[in-house]
Amino acid sequence: MSRVKTLQALFQRYRRPGDVVFAWLVLAVSLFLLSQIFAQTAYKPNGKLFAQPRFWPAVSLIGMSGFALFHLAGSLLSERIQGRWREVLLWISSLEYAGWFILYAMVVPVAGYLPSTVVFAVVLVLRAGYRSKTALMSALASAVVIVVLFKTVLQVKLPSGRVYELLPDGLRQIMLTYF
Repeated sequence: MSRVKTLQALFQRYRRPGDVVFAWLVLAVSLFLLSQIFAQTAYKPNGKLFAQPRFWPAVSLIGMSGFALFHLAGSLLSERIQGRWREVLLWISSLEYAGWFILYAMVVPVAGYLPSTVVFAVVLVLRAGYRSKTALMSALASAVVIVVLFKTVLQVKLPSGRVYELLPDGLRQIMLTYF
């Protein structure tokens, strides 16, 4: 009897409200990628099957599509959980941070690495809901430490920023080299 309980616990499914939406999305993406296999990979005549450039990508995409189909079937056959669209909206809202990163990447070549990093660190701390002086100072300090670490210790070559060109000669050289 304990073995049956263990097997039931082993195969018990814990679903989230957006599970069925996720299952449909994964199935759609995997079928789309599978439909592109002939256009994106090559076939070598007189080559062995396992050495064909499209063999292993096709195997993986067929497996991905099959498992996505099983996932979808399991989602459709399981009990319905309320809050599906609220969960999906949460996923979509997380894309905001990708937008912040793209904006940051666009601002760095104009404003410079140090000012951009400091401003974005503080703004993102505010956006996340932290308003205390400690949180803001921590964001500012960590941004400065990150910039100094990347530019001086790790010697990462990052864009200097067009704003630095407006600085006086001595300060401009320091900012271009270290910040």
